[in-house]
Amino acid sequence: MVKSAMDETAAERAELQRLLDRSMAAAGPHLRDIITDERRLTADEVCERLQGMVLLTMATVTSDGRPIGAPIDGYFLHGRFHVSTGPDSVRLRHLQSRPAVTATHLPGEQLAVTVHGRAELYDGTDPAWVRLRQAMLDHYVPTQGPQFAEWLDSIAPVAAVIVPDKMFTFAMD
Repeated sequence: MVKSAMDETAAERAELQRLLDRSMAAAGPHLRDIITDERRLTADEVCERLQGMVLLTMATVTSDGRPIGAPIDGYFLHGRFHVSTGPDSVRLRHLQSRPAVTATHLPGEQLAVTVHGRAELYDGTDPAWVRLRQAMLDHYVPTQGPQFAEWLDSIAPVAAVIVPDKMFTFAMD
C-alpha cells in the first residue's frame, strides 16, 4: 500500500507550509533567484510527491567536523523524513554524537527537496517505528518477498526522524 497525501493531517500540512515559507524568507538572494515562487512546492504538493520510499542523500558530521554524505532510504511520514539504519552503522555513531543532518531527495533536474535539521533517534519500541516499518514493508515485500519482513524483524532497528530547521523545494514541471 502506497501512502496517500492524506496521511498528513491538516495541522501537519499547515506546519509544513509554515516551515517552507519561513525557510524561503530566510534564504539568500542567490537561492531565491533559483527557487522562484513558481518553482516552489506547497506543503500539499510535497506530501503528494514524496510517497513511498524515496532515495535521499543524507549528510552527517564526523567527530572532526567533516560532512559525510551517503544514500539512504527515506520515507516522508506525517510531514517529516524518517530513515532507518543498522545498530552498528557509522551513520548511527555520528547521529548519536552529533545529530545535525542534511538530507536531499534529488531524483533529477526537475525536483529537489532538501531538509536541514537534527535527527531524533528511535527504536523498534517507539510508536513511530510501527509507521516506518509498515512503509518499509509496503515498499520492499513486493520486490524482495516475505523474507524482507523476516529480516527486518530479526535485526535491532534504529531509526531517526529529521526534525527540520529549514526545508527547501524546487520543481520544474
